[in-house]
Amino acid sequence: MKTAEKLAAAWLLTMGFMFVTLSAAEVFNKTTMEESITLPLAWDGSIEFSTTNTPVIDNTAVERLIFGIPTLTLGTWLALGLYRQSRQEKKALNQQVSDRLQSIFYKMLQENHGRITVLGFAMQSQLPAAHARQYLDEKAKDFNANFKVNEEGAVSYHFDV
Repeated sequence: MKTAEKLAAAWLLTMGFMFVTLSAAEVFNKTTMEESITLPLAWDGSIEFSTTNTPVIDNTAVERLIFGIPTLTLGTWLALGLYRQSRQEKKALNQQVSDRLQSIFYKMLQENHGRITVLGFAMQSQLPAAHARQYLDEKAKDFNANFKVNEEGAVSYHFDV
């Protein structure tokens, strides 16, 4: 469904932009053409003036504007709606991930009496080691945790529970 909405928005934006551009080009060409019109000469060499005024904007330009502006507006509205929906979905997904990590973090604190290693947290949360270390570093700053390094160089975080 989302793909169809994206295609519809792109199609409407393209069509609307095309019609508005064609209308603007028609007006520009009409104005340029009227400026370059030379006055017709009669058979005896005198200048003829016509009493009919040609409209500055042709009917085709107006029709293109009438069709192009609503089409462009609808395409913009659809595209903005899709953008907002995508942004809300990303926000909800990030919140779910954050809640899951926080749940795993608190569960591990309870089970291990406040001691967490990067490897243990990475295994439980299924995060890469770098992300697990970054998450634990942030939590250590928030909760004033202590760090202990063993003989192999592995860091363990000790939180007061």
